[in-house]
Amino acid sequence: MAEQQHAKAPVGVLIIHGFSATPESVAILEKPLRALGLPVSLPLLSGHGASSPEALRGVTFHDWIADACRAFQALAEKADKIIIVGHSMGGLIALRLAAQFAGTVDSLVLAAPALRLASLLAPGRPFHFAAAPLARVIKRWDIKPVFTGPDYLGSVAQYAWVPTDAILSLFELIGATLPLLGSVTVPVILLQNRRETTVRSESVAMLFNRIGTSHAERSVIWLERSEHQIFCDCEREEALRAILAFVSGRLKHDSPHAGRIS
Repeated sequence: MAEQQHAKAPVGVLIIHGFSATPESVAILEKPLRALGLPVSLPLLSGHGASSPEALRGVTFHDWIADACRAFQALAEKADKIIIVGHSMGGLIALRLAAQFAGTVDSLVLAAPALRLASLLAPGRPFHFAAAPLARVIKRWDIKPVFTGPDYLGSVAQYAWVPTDAILSLFELIGATLPLLGSVTVPVILLQNRRETTVRSESVAMLFNRIGTSHAERSVIWLERSEHQIFCDCEREEALRAILAFVSGRLKHDSPHAGRIS
């Protein structure tokens, strides 16, 4: 009886929020996933969720990855396999965890992964060369939350500005993640906003051209009206349904007897 009480779940879900946001931005996923009987973790990344964006000053992408690794390892004590859901920067971290913990990661749900940003100063964009010099004189970067309609503004806590050095670390994370994509071989579902103004839609092609996942185990769902905060905007219910369908499918995968993932 004691062994049954402490048995691991077949699958757990780790949900990683994006840059300058908090777990609140992805909280719509938690209760429905728990209702499937799955352990769920929503870690708060270093420097986020504080009373002032100053909390991000001096924080680097190494700290965010370390936070996610700790949450992953804690969840792995409760579940045999982990599905990782990552929004924006959280998608980059999810990809890194999939490369690092290939034997434990079951699959990925990537929501607008920040592989190619709209900012002209971001990696791969025309003025990326100027980002570091500008950061020496401009110490804060304004961030304007954007939603499809005014009713969604204020629906999620997010910093209005961030220290510029944190932006540079996000840029470094993008550059450090791209070479790892070939090592990611688990099933992937990608949710991408077709017209959003933060992450460019070419991120989809970048990901699928480089990732090691087979064509049969990767798919993309296009959202037509949402802005960047997928899980707080007008198509959040559609996004939720897509993710629940994917996770339910993973629960049934290779589990004809006990619902376990092999």
